[in-house]
Amino acid sequence: MKFRDVIQIIEANGFILSRHHGTSHRQYRGKIAEQVRYVTIACHSLGDDVKPKTLASIIRQSGLPKKLFR
Repeated sequence: MKFRDVIQIIEANGFILSRHHGTSHRQYRGKIAEQVRYVTIACHSLGDDVKPKTLASIIRQSGLPKKLFR
């Protein structure tokens, strides 16, 4: 899975770009189950593959079900 795909899933589920730090870190803000959540996505290129542990961290931060990211 590419970072581009992860960002599309995050944005499709109500997260919006909250902050952008330099060229690598983007922070998205969303409201899941009446709780505000922040997801940090650190990538240099949107075409890079997401490592499994990085993807697990993004899923955990977002509070979204894993099946959306398959």
